[in-house]
Amino acid sequence: MRVIGGKAKGMKLAAVPGSGTRPITDRAKEALFNIWGSAVIDARLLDLFGGTGAVGIEALSRGAAEVVFVERSGMALKTIRRNLTHTGLLDRATLMRGDAFKLLQKADWQPFDFVFVAPPQYQTLWQKALQIIDRRPEILTPSGEVVVQIHPKEYEELVLKHLERADTRRYGSVQMDFYVLREPG
Repeated sequence: MRVIGGKAKGMKLAAVPGSGTRPITDRAKEALFNIWGSAVIDARLLDLFGGTGAVGIEALSRGAAEVVFVERSGMALKTIRRNLTHTGLLDRATLMRGDAFKLLQKADWQPFDFVFVAPPQYQTLWQKALQIIDRRPEILTPSGEVVVQIHPKEYEELVLKHLERADTRRYGSVQMDFYVLREPG
C-alpha cells in the first residue's frame, strides 16, 4: 500500500495489524482520485472508518485542505497517526476516536466536500452511515459528494430523501457508489 500521487507520492503506508480493516486497492484508489481530479485541492474530506488512512492521506498528499479521520479502533488510529507522521501530512489532519454513527449524528461539523465511507464488509454499516448523512445533509457542501466503498454483493437500493446515487464504478471486488445532494424541488 502506497501513496500514488502528490507531495507524498511513492511513500509506503503501514497496514493495521490483524484483519479488521479492508484497505482500498491501489487500482480503486487511483480511479477514485482520477474521478475527483483537481476538486480535491483545498477540499475538506471526512474519512469514516479510517482504517489505515489511505484515502484521506492520498487526499492530503494531493492538496486537500483538511481531512478528518474517524475510527473506533485504537490500533487503527495509531496506524493512521503513524502514516500521517511518516508522510509529513499530520498538520492538516484531525483524528477522532469513536463510533462513526454517534459522531455523524451529534458532531457539529463544518460542511465537507467529500465523505468517504468504507466500513467493514457485510455488516450493513454503509447503509446506516448513508442514512444518517441523508438525515443531516448540512454535513455536505452544496456540491459535496459521499463515496461508499463496498463489495458489489453488498449493494442494495436505499430510499433516501436528500441524497441520490449519481454513479457506480466497479474495480474487481471493489464497488464505489457516488452520492450527491438532490436538486431542490
